[in-house]
Amino acid sequence: MAMSPMFDKAALNPGVRRREVVGWAMYDFANSGYTTVVLTAVFNAYFVGVVADGASWGTLAWTLALGLSNLLAMLLMPVLGAWADVRAAKKRVLVVSTLGCVLATAWLAQAGRGDLALAVAAIVLSNLFYSVGEAMTAAFLPELARREAIGRVSGWGWSLGYFGGMLTLGLSLGYVIWAQGQGLPATHFVPVTMLITASVYGLASLATFALLKEHSRPLRAVQPGGLAVPADPAISAWQRLLQTWHEARRYADFRRLLGCAVFYQAGIAVVIALAAIYAEAVLGFQQTQTMALIFVVNIASAVGAFGFGYWQDRIGHRRALALTLWGWIAMTLIAVVATTPGPFWVAAVIAGLCMGSSQSAGRAMAGLFAPPDRLGEFYGLWTVATRLAAIVGPITYGLVTWATGGNHRLAILSTALFFGVGLVLLRRIDVQRGQAAAMLGPADAVR
Repeated sequence: MAMSPMFDKAALNPGVRRREVVGWAMYDFANSGYTTVVLTAVFNAYFVGVVADGASWGTLAWTLALGLSNLLAMLLMPVLGAWADVRAAKKRVLVVSTLGCVLATAWLAQAGRGDLALAVAAIVLSNLFYSVGEAMTAAFLPELARREAIGRVSGWGWSLGYFGGMLTLGLSLGYVIWAQGQGLPATHFVPVTMLITASVYGLASLATFALLKEHSRPLRAVQPGGLAVPADPAISAWQRLLQTWHEARRYADFRRLLGCAVFYQAGIAVVIALAAIYAEAVLGFQQTQTMALIFVVNIASAVGAFGFGYWQDRIGHRRALALTLWGWIAMTLIAVVATTPGPFWVAAVIAGLCMGSSQSAGRAMAGLFAPPDRLGEFYGLWTVATRLAAIVGPITYGLVTWATGGNHRLAILSTALFFGVGLVLLRRIDVQRGQAAAMLGPADAVR
């Protein structure tokens, strides 16, 4: 069977134009530079080596800062998602969160040696706003894509996103190579990479705001189920959130997916937040080597997300996600035994292929299990799971390194356990049953 062209109209819901999907996918292009440069390739190692001045607690401090940010996102997103559903305001929330992340990322440029409080404040705020934006853009996915094509449309966004990450990283790498050639220190060139990242994020997101439409409508004063929507949107958001938790048993497969996501996303969060630190601490990578490594990872991730998006629609979302989790386990084991750069590069390519694939598959499954009129709310709950994972994974890594006197190999080995538990929990998910529950509604959902 021939592969459909990218942004194939047949994959989209009635009334959705290709340009809207281009705009939606451009947000993945815009925000990927933040995770690539700030969280993965540059600022994490800079935080440990320069801001924390190489102190033994530096890795733990980095993971605790990310943990605080993700805790705030975990508490905020369900309510914010419910509010966005009530007011049909996903796009408005996306605009505000984007502006917040861009400004906070630019603020990171002010962090120098010993500026711990400034760096922590800026990373907490930037990652919080990034998380909100990520959840809001994900909530648009089921509005745009037909349910039978949601995997491939999700893959379009993820794959384009990695090209955005490569653009931002490539510009940053070019500047770093030039600056090092001029004899300039990291305290000069790392802040400039933060400004590059903020600029690309802000400029590329303009395409999203110009092209993407809000297809949902504000909820009526009284919903069909009888739940009144009060005049105060915040009260309505809390009521809907409480109702969702009460009804969670009726969406059994969505609940199981959340549990599965907490574990496997915890492992992914470790790789995103600590890969550069591991490469430099264990294998002696230099800044430019690390950035080149992450650039290759992004290429592999783009290929994995795009190709896997089509494949998961064909072989089934659960099976596709399971294959990526086996890949993650293999990656961690190779990284543990690597004593030279060669095997670690192999592990990095495997991580790249699995990164886009597993993230795309999880986002697509969440969309399949979410009731069509409560997408923001259910993706808010999805964000609770992913942000909890982003707390548990990196902090576990940080605690292991702190408790073992800096044993990064043991810390990365512990990460394999997260993927293993996720694989076990995935077996309990029935995709067809989860879709049926979402379409029937809470009163008739399949248990």
